[in-house]
Amino acid sequence: MAGYQPPYTITPAILHQVVNVGELLGRWTVQAELSSPLLRKENRIRTIQASLAIEHNSLSTEQVTAVMNGKRVLAPAKDIQEVRNAILAYENLPNWQSYKLSDLLAAHGVLMTGLVDSPGQLRSGDVGIYRERQLIHMAPPTNQLSRLVGDLLSWLRQTDIHPLIASSIFHYEFEFIHPFADGNGRMGRLWQTLILSEWRAELAWLPVETLIHNQQKEYYQVLGECDRMSDCTPFITFMLEKLIHSLSEGIDAQKAYAAISSVEMSEQMPVESPHSLNLTAERILVALAADPTITIVQLANQLGVSSRTIERNIKVLQDKGLLVRIGATKSGYWRVV
Repeated sequence: MAGYQPPYTITPAILHQVVNVGELLGRWTVQAELSSPLLRKENRIRTIQASLAIEHNSLSTEQVTAVMNGKRVLAPAKDIQEVRNAILAYENLPNWQSYKLSDLLAAHGVLMTGLVDSPGQLRSGDVGIYRERQLIHMAPPTNQLSRLVGDLLSWLRQTDIHPLIASSIFHYEFEFIHPFADGNGRMGRLWQTLILSEWRAELAWLPVETLIHNQQKEYYQVLGECDRMSDCTPFITFMLEKLIHSLSEGIDAQKAYAAISSVEMSEQMPVESPHSLNLTAERILVALAADPTITIVQLANQLGVSSRTIERNIKVLQDKGLLVRIGATKSGYWRVV
C-alpha cells in the first residue's frame, strides 16, 4: 500500500500473541452473549476509572459508579467532570468511525469539555511530555500536525494489517504525535477501544485500561523505548499482552457470574448444595473475578461491609474450592476457580 507507513515489525512473538487473543476471544464471545448486563456495566466503570486514574483522577470505582447512577459524589469538581465526560464518550463509541478526523475531534470535545480552553481542536502550540520534571518526549512541531494526523488516519483507513495490531500501532503513533494540548492519553486508549470494537463489537466492553493502570510504569517505559527506537514493535507486544490478560480475566468474571447463577438455582432445591453461598460471598466472588488484585480494604469499601466480613467470606470461598490465592500476600492475586 502506498503512502505513509508507521515503523513496526511483525515478529513471531506478535503472531503467536494474535493467535492467543483469537482463541481467548472465541471463548469470551460465547460467554459474553450470555453474560449479565451488570457485568458489562461493571467493565465499563472499571475502564473509565482506570483510564482516568492514569491521568491522576482521584475517583474510585465506587465513586464512578455513583456518578454513572446520577448520585452526588464528594470529590474535586474537575475529577467529577472528567468522569462524566468519559461516560458520555464511551456511550458514543458506536456513533464514531476511527478513521474520520471529524469524529476524532468530536470525541476529544466530549472528553475534554469543561477541562481545557479548546476542546475538540488540534493544539496550536508545541508541547513536551514531562515525567517528574524531566522532558521525556518532545512532540512534533505544530506546523506538521495536520499532515501527521491526516497521514495516520489515512493509513488506518487503508491498512490491511490485523485490527489487533493496527489498533496498537495507532495508539502508539497517536501518543507520539500528541495532537491535542491535553487529553492525549485518554484519547489514545479510547480510540484503540473504538478500533477494536469496529472489528468485534464486544471488545467495547473489555477493560484493558485496568491492566494498563496496574502496570502504568511499564506502559510509559514501553512508549519511551519505542521513541528511542523509532519503532513501535515493543508497544504492539505490550498491548497484545494486556489484551490476553484482560480477556483471561473477563472469561473468569463471566464464569463467576455463571457460578452464581448456578448457586441461585441450587438454593431453590430442597436439599442444600455444598457450594451454596451467601450474598456477600457471591459479591466477593464476582468482584475478585473482575479485579484479581483488589485488596481486602478496597473490597470492604466497595461492598459496604467490614474487612473482617470480607476475610471470613474469603476463607469460606477458599474452603469450598472456589477461590485460590496466587503469589504473596502483597504482590499476588486471586484466581476464581
